[in-house]
Amino acid sequence: MNTASKGGALALLLVLGGHAMANTLNQNVSWTVDRSGTTAKYRIVAYGDSIYAGYNGSISNAARYAAPTVDAEYLSARWNADIESIRRAKSGAVASDVYQSKIVNERSYMQNAATRVVTFEMCGNDGLQARSAFKGQSGTCNYSGLATAVNNCKTYVAAAMDYINTNAHPNTRLKVISNLYYPGYNADNVQSSCRDSATGATVNLRDRFLPAIATMNYWMCEYARQKGFQCADSFAQYMGADHDSNGDGQVDAEALRYVAGESEASYVNRISVTLRSTLRDANTKFVSASSSFDYIQSDDTHPTFTGGTVSAGLWGGSTGSGAPRYSSFSNGKSPIWNQFGHERMGWAISVYNPASP
Repeated sequence: MNTASKGGALALLLVLGGHAMANTLNQNVSWTVDRSGTTAKYRIVAYGDSIYAGYNGSISNAARYAAPTVDAEYLSARWNADIESIRRAKSGAVASDVYQSKIVNERSYMQNAATRVVTFEMCGNDGLQARSAFKGQSGTCNYSGLATAVNNCKTYVAAAMDYINTNAHPNTRLKVISNLYYPGYNADNVQSSCRDSATGATVNLRDRFLPAIATMNYWMCEYARQKGFQCADSFAQYMGADHDSNGDGQVDAEALRYVAGESEASYVNRISVTLRSTLRDANTKFVSASSSFDYIQSDDTHPTFTGGTVSAGLWGGSTGSGAPRYSSFSNGKSPIWNQFGHERMGWAISVYNPASP
């Protein structure tokens, strides 16, 4: 997700970064959950853009407990071990860049014998850039940018999984992708400046963007099924309530989840038509009928977090360690598992953690 290119951050990057891709920012962090009384140490490696980076609007620091490090806490408790969370992330990077500059060029991190989990996320910036370009159109609407974003996402998600399958250390026990939530869901409920060539009318932005995001998410989870990965369905976790709001007998967040083996057409229709009335902007994530939390920061893009920040950005990444915030988890959930965006995403990854390393 690319907000590193906005405002003063962009100006500073242009001055200091020269030609070095001013709209992207490496934000690499290594944080070890140091569990008292343990000697064993294992590794979770996470590749991605600003989501896994824990971007918080700063060019010099990021969330300590971004989703992969949240999962490291769950792993530490389950395995009674120290867990090194290595996040190799690039804020603002499109899927092709995450694939090449992070997964391929920095494959050594997942080739380490201590690696037990490899996870990645991508495609958010492909979607954001296509959305921005579409919002800026006038005259006749051109939908090709959205189609290109979807196709690029499919191409590089599949390539990333194949590459990880080939290059991750044989000790790896879990490979998992996190799909896309929809930032700005409410803000996109407006009409375009351009007009559809067939109807001559403006189009609702959300009507166009939702099926595109659903298609990306379908293929993330479907390729995961085909290629030996798990799929943490962040769209369902963020966009649906944790109660049954429409009386269909299903908790909304569960009803929205990808179903293994369903067709693309079925999934996209279920998300964008059948269950659309249950979708809610993640700024107001209802954890019950009467209680909600804000999963999105004030930029209306990145997940909320708690637990402080670490150095990560323009002046390099950081390495650190600390005791786990929680030593055990009741029913596999921390006390704040559903109160922040990164906590929820980290928990969604953790449900696939193997029983032992």
